[in-house]
Formats: sequence, structure tokens, C-alpha cells
Amino acid sequence: MSRFDEVKNLVMDLEADFDKFYSKGNQAAGTRVRKGMQDLKNLAQDIRKEVQDMKNAG
Repeated sequence: MSRFDEVKNLVMDLEADFDKFYSKGNQAAGTRVRKGMQDLKNLAQDIRKEVQDMKNAG
């Protein structure tokens, strides 16, 4: 479950930047959101591969 916690923590860490970008138009926050979403994508891809490997192994 620690991988799931990593995903939750990453999303929660981005919450303030989402608010700053969408509510206040802060462009720097938008850059941080894009970077965080890329990190989330990479983490999700790693988890997907890990699950697939575990499924195939056993």
C-alpha cells in the first residue's frame, strides 16, 4: 500500500498549486502543476509495470 500512499501524497501536495493556478491565474503554479502531473504519470507507469510483473510471476 505504500505505493498508493505515494500517489495520494503527490496529489495532495499539488492541491495548493491547482488552486493558485485555476483560481488566481498564477502562472508559476501552473508550471508546478504540470511538473507534478508528469511525476504522477511516471509514478503510475512504474506502479503499472510493477503490478504487471507481479501478476506474470505468480
